[in-house]
Amino acid sequence: MSAGRAAWNVVTSWDEFTGENFRRGGHLPEDRRYARAKEFLTAAATLWTHGATMTSSPMPRTADSWHASRRVNSTSPVRDSTSAEIIRRPVRHRGPVVFQAGDSDEGREFAAATADAIFSRHATYDAGRAFYTDVKRRLAAYGRRPDQLLVLPAATFVVGDTDAQAAELAHEVRLQQVSGQTAIKFLEQLWNRDLSDHDPDGPLPQVDPIPGENTVAKGRASVRMHRDPVAVAREWRDLAEAKNLTTRELIIEVTGRQSFVGSPQTIAHTINDFVQADVADGFILVPHIVPGGLDRFVDEVVPLLQELGVYRTDHEGSTLRDNLGLARPAG
Repeated sequence: MSAGRAAWNVVTSWDEFTGENFRRGGHLPEDRRYARAKEFLTAAATLWTHGATMTSSPMPRTADSWHASRRVNSTSPVRDSTSAEIIRRPVRHRGPVVFQAGDSDEGREFAAATADAIFSRHATYDAGRAFYTDVKRRLAAYGRRPDQLLVLPAATFVVGDTDAQAAELAHEVRLQQVSGQTAIKFLEQLWNRDLSDHDPDGPLPQVDPIPGENTVAKGRASVRMHRDPVAVAREWRDLAEAKNLTTRELIIEVTGRQSFVGSPQTIAHTINDFVQADVADGFILVPHIVPGGLDRFVDEVVPLLQELGVYRTDHEGSTLRDNLGLARPAG
């Protein structure tokens, strides 16, 4: 439908809301989610590659109007599926670009084995380089080159006439994004307790989080899982003490994405420095205001990146795979 311009974000969400909504068999425990994801992706790839045959059809015959008519039945301990009788073959290549966002060891292996691009929350300079190096080194085990998996962290940005103006605006933006109530909801995800009576403008709770997968936030969408909540809470307390932060101020600091803040010149050169230093292959921009949040970046930062020779001035192809510089799968 997108003529090759869309990607598939393969998500192994841990929260119960998503699991119950998208899986008939109910929510899976953590140790089975990547197994199911691998099985599901393999079944889809089978349809895209081996299930495509020419069929008689009243539709116009063109090079990209093949259809898969072979029925593919597939079962496993985590998945039962039967393909549709007729599915459209992906345009010009054998499947969409596959994005993945796992940060655990299992998630990084899954991305190295199957994904074309991986999201990352490790976008600061040191953490980003460590993540980039770790993920890229895993590719050889699957017969893949480093350029066959793109590391694309999400990043926010605030553009100002000067660096100081941008910093002031960025501070105001974060205060608006994280209200006291929002801070408490983030806190509950880690502490696994009802903290509705906690003062967001006071210190962190003295009690420790309750560990375990059955969390108070499990039924919510868009939650973040922490493998060792007690250790994370200890880190948060140390950070809050060192910087004299309230609960809300602490949540603002620990939940923020990599943010490029400054004048257009500062942002352009910082982004380029990060990419050249193997912190990332690029960034997925998340504007804090929609729909016009990208306007100033496009008008003022992009031309500077183009002058540096690191941002295209035209699109090389018609598909997302082409324009990400990804080779098409063989077959």
